[in-house]
Amino acid sequence: MLCAIYKSPKKDQTYLYVKSRDDFSSVPEALMITFGTPHLVTLTNLATKKKLALADLEKVKSSLNEQGYYLQLPPPKEDLLKTHKAQMTAQNELSTKE
Repeated sequence: MLCAIYKSPKKDQTYLYVKSRDDFSSVPEALMITFGTPHLVTLTNLATKKKLALADLEKVKSSLNEQGYYLQLPPPKEDLLKTHKAQMTAQNELSTKE
């Protein structure tokens, strides 16, 4: 399964996978407006891939077959404050048990 991968000029680390190069007919207009003018990154054959860097290969294939495109969003940013609070709570609970 061949597909074209485009990056967004508006949204960092956001990629759009489509079945055919420059064919965005299956992509909703609102998404295209938000995404911006797509910049081609690569053409790839998903059938020869075992995995993708930041996307689930099976989800990409399924989405391309079902809706004609796949949108890869950036990974969520780690909430350092939330992590710190959880660690502090755990430490406090351990110290009160001792």
